[in-house]
Amino acid sequence: MSTKNIIIIGAAGRDFHNFNTFFRDNEDYSVKAFTAAQIPDIDGRKYPEELAGKLYPEGIPIYSEAKLPELIKELSIDDCIFSYSDVPYEKVMAVSAIVNASGANFVLLGPSATMLSSTKPVIAVGAVRTGCGKSQTSRRIIEILMENGLKVVAIRHPMPYGNLIEQKVQRFAVLDDLEKHKCTIEEMEEYEPHVVRGNVIYAGVDYESILRAAEKDPAGCDVIVWDGGNNDFPFYKPDLMVTVTDPHRAGHELRYYPREVTLRMADVVIINKVDSADPQSINIIRQSIEKVNPKAIVIDAASPIRVDNPSLIRGKKVLVVEDGPTLTHGEMKIGAGTVAAHKFGASEIVDPRPFTVGKLSETFRLYPGIGTLLPAMGYGKQQLADLEKTINNTECDTVIIATPIDLNRIIKIRKPNTRVYYDLQEIGDPDLSQVINEFIGKYKS
Repeated sequence: MSTKNIIIIGAAGRDFHNFNTFFRDNEDYSVKAFTAAQIPDIDGRKYPEELAGKLYPEGIPIYSEAKLPELIKELSIDDCIFSYSDVPYEKVMAVSAIVNASGANFVLLGPSATMLSSTKPVIAVGAVRTGCGKSQTSRRIIEILMENGLKVVAIRHPMPYGNLIEQKVQRFAVLDDLEKHKCTIEEMEEYEPHVVRGNVIYAGVDYESILRAAEKDPAGCDVIVWDGGNNDFPFYKPDLMVTVTDPHRAGHELRYYPREVTLRMADVVIINKVDSADPQSINIIRQSIEKVNPKAIVIDAASPIRVDNPSLIRGKKVLVVEDGPTLTHGEMKIGAGTVAAHKFGASEIVDPRPFTVGKLSETFRLYPGIGTLLPAMGYGKQQLADLEKTINNTECDTVIIATPIDLNRIIKIRKPNTRVYYDLQEIGDPDLSQVINEFIGKYKS
């Protein structure tokens, strides 16, 4: 059988994992290129030979997804492997049409081809959209496990936007590790909350090597928590799968890839934000769960907010800064900062668009639906500089920081500002304590 020529269509995450687990040492295939979308400044690099293995001594080039049709023809491609997430079904099939029209097969790899098995029990946490509340769900689960005396190691879905060789295996145990690994804002938002709560978190590029390092972590490891991202399904075979849904985007759980996969796989489904969503939207989520996964345990939950200085909001013109990916490809229209502005009586939410500069202006052009919220984009030094300048340019009284980290630590905000915090709070029975205690019982037996 002749070798098949492959392009992996990705966004610096699932694409590298699919290559590592399925293609890297597989002589039946020749991966000619990766393409990149969603994340700025990924294309133009290459997947390095040090990670690509013996079949790829020169590494593998990464191109913009816009070049896909010409690459298929120039490289005589047989199969294109779609390998990124949090995209509507229409987008998936639009890419499929481009691939098929160019003469190649369009392929989606599933869990059996890409999931790795661990020697430790694995709890996987995913979501049906970016911004559902997966991170606070992961933190809540970890708290319960640690309260039971278990040593927990978290492993985060990849965000390797820097030097891929240096990022092969990353371990974060103290805040200094964030600087050591030159983390972007997006990375810090995911890693820092774990570190400050006292558990170790791993991330990187090679998730087999990451898993084996985590299992033998020097601080000890009884349970691994897969802290998923981008509504992707887990890289590791879970012993317990928890999926978080969002009634503020009701119906999306059955219209985006691969969110329906994570919903169908779930042992436990959390309906988050029931305190701020309307009953009709909550009911749509319940109907979706009943339709595709009626055997799942369903937990109602809220993500109540708290603000360190409400007086800076009351009666003030506020600029609301939210998590970047949640507003961009997550398409979130209301976040914790917006809730805080309304709850504590802001007089106005200021539109940042007249004040944006550089790459942030470009972000608003690419994602016009963001509206009057400011995404905390920070994939590189230029974006950080543009974020700082945009915030300080904006004519407002107060900046509401609704990101999971304190932006004051990494940029200079020259305006009064206050942070918003949020944690998961289960409502009624069943709750996560009951589910996790049952899991612990099986693990200890």
